[in-house]
Amino acid sequence: MTAQPPRRRIALVLEYDGRPYGGSQVQKRMPTIQGELETAFERLTGERLRVAFAGRTDAGVHATGQAAAFTTASSLPVETFVRGLNAFLPPEIAVRRAIEAPADFDPRRHAASRTYRYTIYNAPVRSPLWRDRAWHVTEPLDEATMRRAASWLPGRHDFAAFSRREGVSTVRCVRRCDVERRGPLVTVEMEANAFLRHQVRRTVGALVRVGTGRLAPAGLRGLLRDRQPCAAGPVAPAHGLRLLRVDYAGLDLGGPDTLS
Repeated sequence: MTAQPPRRRIALVLEYDGRPYGGSQVQKRMPTIQGELETAFERLTGERLRVAFAGRTDAGVHATGQAAAFTTASSLPVETFVRGLNAFLPPEIAVRRAIEAPADFDPRRHAASRTYRYTIYNAPVRSPLWRDRAWHVTEPLDEATMRRAASWLPGRHDFAAFSRREGVSTVRCVRRCDVERRGPLVTVEMEANAFLRHQVRRTVGALVRVGTGRLAPAGLRGLLRDRQPCAAGPVAPAHGLRLLRVDYAGLDLGGPDTLS
């Protein structure tokens, strides 16, 4: 009887440009990040497997620190997974690093926190270089007022107003929500144990209303008491959002090593 090769759990850090894809999770009729990664793995090793992700990103959303994991019988060194997968992946997707992980590692359930960054290009005239990476807002934004409003968000709250009802608890613990300006770029960076679908983009939409004077800073606090789904208003465009990193207790995947 032939002995079966040992199974290994490998964790990956992925960077991708989300514009050409229908999101991170496999779909039948659209190309996805997961689909491209699983195809590349089959071409590299001959194995057909399922890759698990730390979190779902919507169509058009980017990542510099998406975490993923798979179980394989391949004996390839972890460094070869990086080089080999990148040789078969399209140019919009790259494996930044790979490490051996515990056999029971689940990138979604074991995540301690996730960090997203949303970028706004705030200037009267559009920027061709930022058009696919930032939301162009022509009205002047008062980032200090946005920062004051964002200070209500950290803590454990019911964020029902920042998402649509999906039959799950809408309570989340936000660790921080930072608003910064560097020239015409205004960034909103949020870290939480987990996020509801569209929570970050709907938060950014509300903060932009604060920054233009359409919503009082205290109004954002009021939304935390509003249980009506989507009460925070429309979502900000997908192309300004990036999954920056996913952190784990006892497993160091490292931070993103690309330009901000």
